[in-house]
Amino acid sequence: MKEQHKPDINTVKKYQKVLQSIRDECSNIVVGQEEVINGLLRALLCDGHVIVEGIPGIAKTLIIRTLAKVTGSKYSRIQFTADLLPTDIVGLTTYIREKNEFHVNRGPIFANYVIADEINRSPPKTQSAMLEAMQEKQVTIGNTTYKLPDPFFVMATQNPIESSGVYPLPEAQIDRFLFKINIIYPKLNEENEILRKNITLQRFEDVKLKNVTNPKEIVKMQDFVKNVYLSKDVEDYIIRLIDATRNPNKYKISSGQYIEWGCSPRGSIGLYIASKAEALIQGSNYVTPKHVRIVAHDIMRHRMLLNYEGQAENIKTDNIITEILEKVPIP
Repeated sequence: MKEQHKPDINTVKKYQKVLQSIRDECSNIVVGQEEVINGLLRALLCDGHVIVEGIPGIAKTLIIRTLAKVTGSKYSRIQFTADLLPTDIVGLTTYIREKNEFHVNRGPIFANYVIADEINRSPPKTQSAMLEAMQEKQVTIGNTTYKLPDPFFVMATQNPIESSGVYPLPEAQIDRFLFKINIIYPKLNEENEILRKNITLQRFEDVKLKNVTNPKEIVKMQDFVKNVYLSKDVEDYIIRLIDATRNPNKYKISSGQYIEWGCSPRGSIGLYIASKAEALIQGSNYVTPKHVRIVAHDIMRHRMLLNYEGQAENIKTDNIITEILEKVPIP
């Protein structure tokens, strides 16, 4: 196996500066939500996708729209409804009689940043069309396969306060999302600023956001992240964290009694690449256990299934993850 070396620290610092500029520019219109923006940037660097849970009206769409603007990329929004069809997402072929030819109408999936709003409002067949595009980075229209643009990033949202008229995503499909991020209410001082900055009073276009990077540089950063150094000790730490979700008794995890199924191998892969992205964001060319711990909740919270007792007791997977981080020894 080829020995891994730490990448050039000057390149790391250059990309860290670009990522900080993205966050600074986003703050001109998005109030608070720094951790959410950090999570989206990590997922973007990992070339992964995110599922976000939060009540309506807390800037989910605004964040993605802003990220697209400051990175010089194309944005689209798909509102999932009960009657949405797969062709409404990927597009379809139509026959033009006047020209005696077929024409391909590309759907909204052909964008760099896609927000799949309330994805659980559509039936499984439509959800599958979206998830297939996320996995394969391509779609088929008619008899032709079309590659999706680079970078291609999906943020799917779920509304947690409504249960009627929804088709919950199967756990196996949720597992395909790199992160699950919870968006919470803003703080009091942030809400004051929201009153002054909200785009109900001003148009999005009137906020002079700058393009601080471009799609090509984002793809370069995605490739660079893979080269961030991760030692054998940290690798073993990642494996033990995932193992603790499967064999909680081995690590004396008291809340492990509520776990039906632990994290899949996608959990360890997610921790592996996401900790590298966090290291880059913090300007480091190597991963430490601290970087792993920062991304652990977003990676693991949707990959643990609770048993009936855990559901009845309203146990949160976040609390189990916190106990795992406390009890699994740090190298």
